[in-house]
Amino acid sequence: MDYDFNFSVVWRNWDILISGLGLGLGLAFISILIGCVIGIICAFMMLSKNRFFKYVSSIYVTIIRNTPILVLILFTYFALPQMGIRIGKIESFIITLSIYAGAYLTEVFRSGLTSISKGLYEAGLAIGLTPLQIKRMILVPIMIRNILPSLTNNFISLFKDTSLAAAISIPELTFYARKINVESFRVIETWMVTSGIYIIVCFLLGYALRVLEKKITITKTRKNSSTSTSIISSSLGKENC
Repeated sequence: MDYDFNFSVVWRNWDILISGLGLGLGLAFISILIGCVIGIICAFMMLSKNRFFKYVSSIYVTIIRNTPILVLILFTYFALPQMGIRIGKIESFIITLSIYAGAYLTEVFRSGLTSISKGLYEAGLAIGLTPLQIKRMILVPIMIRNILPSLTNNFISLFKDTSLAAAISIPELTFYARKINVESFRVIETWMVTSGIYIIVCFLLGYALRVLEKKITITKTRKNSSTSTSIISSSLGKENC
């Protein structure tokens, strides 16, 4: 292959690539937080005895999971203004990515909730906790511990999905890489460096989240074991009385 590599144009624009990377990480972080809230609410709705809640959450998950995220992004940014709903491009992307993440996280949280023993819920009721307190103090902490590996994968996947923000001209990493490519015509160099940045960042994110996962798992295992023991002991004590 007779091709002279020249990375100088990429290094000259390194600062804008890093700024685009920072924006992409910020978009992913905000979206995963909002998506977690949506996912937890919808997971409890899917496990609810109320059929309406079940149907609403199931329809939401089915529609979003079976629609390409790029279509959702374009619909939110271009179609909603035609209906009189005008929002900025960054805000529209965050909303879309959060809704998209929430649909996938709903199934993750649901599986985490179904893996928890029903005895803990019954023990919580026995010592006088309300259903909301049981969910907040017992079920959600244990569930999060159980699904941490899936959350890690979802966050990394969501960060990679931020590259689609370039479709609506949000200045993240892929947008700036495309800009450098168009201006310099250094196609191979630009996308080699951009791909390398994504690979390195995803690897570092995965490593950091796995380390955090191990620490949280150990800590929560100790706390939840003591919590579960105290709850069951308290319920047994009430029964004996």
